[in-house]
Amino acid sequence: MAKVKIAQYWGAGCGGCDVALLDIDEKILGVAEMADIAFWPIAVDTKLKDVEAMPDKSITLTLYNGAVRNSENEHVAKLLRQKSAIMVSFGSCACFGGIPGLANVTNKKDLQDYVYNTTFSTVNPNRTRPLPKYQAPEGELTLPVMYDTVLTLEDVVDVDYYMPGCPPTTEQINQFLDIVEKHVKEGAPLPPKGAVIASEKTLCDECGRTKEVTTIEKINMPYEIDIDPKKCMLEQGVICLGPATRAGCGAKCLDANQPCRGCMGPTAAVLDQGGSMLSALASIFRTADNETQLSEDDILELMTQIKDPLGTFYAFTMPKSIIKRKVKEKKAGVKQ
Repeated sequence: MAKVKIAQYWGAGCGGCDVALLDIDEKILGVAEMADIAFWPIAVDTKLKDVEAMPDKSITLTLYNGAVRNSENEHVAKLLRQKSAIMVSFGSCACFGGIPGLANVTNKKDLQDYVYNTTFSTVNPNRTRPLPKYQAPEGELTLPVMYDTVLTLEDVVDVDYYMPGCPPTTEQINQFLDIVEKHVKEGAPLPPKGAVIASEKTLCDECGRTKEVTTIEKINMPYEIDIDPKKCMLEQGVICLGPATRAGCGAKCLDANQPCRGCMGPTAAVLDQGGSMLSALASIFRTADNETQLSEDDILELMTQIKDPLGTFYAFTMPKSIIKRKVKEKKAGVKQ
């Protein structure tokens, strides 16, 4: 029987997901036995032209990690979708936009102005910026076109399955590879299209820390207090996104006595992860019996305790949130 063919691509991201396949330790030997690597730029020397020459759907499984930030990311995503039977949104950046998605609070012009012109270490008297095409003496040089908005994988192609995490855990990877192998070799059914390879519960449902019905008066950064490793983070005033985050990661951050940052994204029951977490936090903030009794100064004091609200509540999911990105209202008669 022919081997399973696997492809992996690294879009806009840190690269941690791209090497996560290697984190399955000795199981990688089983992967090598059951599968051939059709395309994996950091591991094998397959070129895009080689992928273009492959028959459509000849790649069994593509693990696409990273957000879609430029024209090359989108081109490769569409090419691999065409050539693959199964397309997996692999990791939080592909699923939700991830950390790169926080760039949606600004735009390409302002980002490039900052990077190439206004940082204190930049020496760029001609205010040169990268160009998609440049005619050099040796010939034409090209760069991918950077997009104004960070996109998720499903924004540009049809996705079969989602495997969130920063990066996905070895348990998730092993579970899904076993499913695919049994499907190819034994005809076993695949999960329903659109399934998330993770738990349907929230992280709080699987957290072993003790919880009580309580309220808090102050937000603490993790470094500001000695965190009790047995007590709920939120009840210690430390913002932990467990109530709004999908379980399935093994609670590794909490085991290390650090709060959940939300990399597994929201559960199916949550429309907006950040909004859900804000609601959970508001429910334990000690305020006046009647919120209308709070002055604007009181409300401001409460809110200013939360350092970097956007980066706290939308660190991994900005492009898939209700907000999606910062918008700028056009003024009548002014070109933008």
